[in-house]
Amino acid sequence: MTNTASPQDSIDAISANFPVSKSIGRWVLLATILGSSMAFIDSTAMNVVIPVLQSELNATIPQVQWIMEAYALFMSSLMLLGGSLGDKFGRKRIFALGIVIFTGASIWCGLSPSTSQLIVARAFQGAGGALLIPGSLAIVNISFSDEHRGRAIGIWGAFTAITTTLGPILGGWLAENLSWRYVFFINVPLALIVLGVLYWRIPESRKGNGDEKLDLWGSLLATLGLGCIVFGLIDSANVGFGHPKVIIPLIVGGISLLGFLFYESRTSSPMMPLNLFKSKTFSGGNFITLLFWGAWSGAIFFIPFNLIQLQGYSAAGAGLAFIPLVIALFLFSPWAGGLVANYGAKLPIIAGTILASIGFYLFTLPGIGGSYWTTFFPAITLLGIGMAIIISPLTTAVMESVELKDSGVASGINNTAGRMAGVLAIAVMGVFAVSTFSRSLDYELDSMDLQQETRQYIDDQRIKILLIDIPENVETETKTYIRNAIDKSFLASFRLMMLISSGLVLLGAFVAWFTIERMKPD
Repeated sequence: MTNTASPQDSIDAISANFPVSKSIGRWVLLATILGSSMAFIDSTAMNVVIPVLQSELNATIPQVQWIMEAYALFMSSLMLLGGSLGDKFGRKRIFALGIVIFTGASIWCGLSPSTSQLIVARAFQGAGGALLIPGSLAIVNISFSDEHRGRAIGIWGAFTAITTTLGPILGGWLAENLSWRYVFFINVPLALIVLGVLYWRIPESRKGNGDEKLDLWGSLLATLGLGCIVFGLIDSANVGFGHPKVIIPLIVGGISLLGFLFYESRTSSPMMPLNLFKSKTFSGGNFITLLFWGAWSGAIFFIPFNLIQLQGYSAAGAGLAFIPLVIALFLFSPWAGGLVANYGAKLPIIAGTILASIGFYLFTLPGIGGSYWTTFFPAITLLGIGMAIIISPLTTAVMESVELKDSGVASGINNTAGRMAGVLAIAVMGVFAVSTFSRSLDYELDSMDLQQETRQYIDDQRIKILLIDIPENVETETKTYIRNAIDKSFLASFRLMMLISSGLVLLGAFVAWFTIERMKPD
């Protein structure tokens, strides 16, 4: 690491070679990093806040899943449209519109009096994020010369990753000391800074003359397809996979997604041009993105439940547990950007995915209790190092595999892959988590001589998992046995989720080996 440069040194170096002026480069990075980080921070901060919300609102797992999924669903399904809107009407204009919508929805989230209203507000948040995230990366990609574009994208990816991982720390501290509602209010000052920089410092850009048609049918089919599939998967925890309420949405969702691909191959102005996937690097990079962020989203949804509701950490303590990951990202991300310049993207992606896979696996080792330093610290640290090594090279490989004119749509596709992975991972892993918990709990309770009324009382609350109430009239010793059974069942479920995440990321290493081209170093 002797050649590691500080992030500010990298920004200054790029700014000096910016094609418009010597100083505007740092303003581009400042606005795009802060803007996209608003969306990323909210997604990860909520993971620590969710266990607190579940306790306060006495919510079931499907209910808290929808708080997460409403946001991710609209963001992922509309992100391709967001990239196309930026190409047509101006990337700065659509990026700013996304900031305004996202901030307004954030205020609505913070003021929401009920769970149902919070879910709706989160959906609007996701729509705003779908405009600002692809716009931010497209602005970076179009603003820098060929010589410095890779490093600029690397810095964007590294800093957004760092701010993303700050989400759990910030969310935990706010939930513990103030209120979970402040997680949303912090977006207001960030938005004012971004809008100010955009207005005074960033030039407008668009693709061609802006006469391209918008792919509204494609957007509708993608939203309908993802929405139906997520609805069916989440509702299966309540009624089972054999119920028509699950089967019908899954079928409709599958048909809609197939229709989306068919329509995209036929329309003259697709929001997801399938010809881009002729590039092995572009296809492989997006598939690795889907695998990695699916593993991350699924894991980060369950880790706070383990820390807070099983291990007994406070919300702030659960957030602070992620500090090693943030430090690892901060220290290793600039170095990882240098690896791309020296060795290309392929080897760093493979190394990063292997390290991250080991990090996820280490989460399966802790039991209940024990010192943080010997239980979760090694897993979080190694995961952070793996993330730092993979994120910048992966983003750079994807963006440099397309022509500059396709920056907006390529950014939209890549970000959609990551967000779509999060939507599906939380829904699918939620199904596995609930079913594994139920099987384990049945095994534990079958060995106990419980009254029928007590067993039925517990069975009716399975969907709440660790927050299952035990009847007051049960003897103290029996209560202890039941509580231990619940804890052990959740631990078995949690370990399976971490194994799934580990396997998904490891698969990404194999994909990288066969698809990512060994690009010539700069």
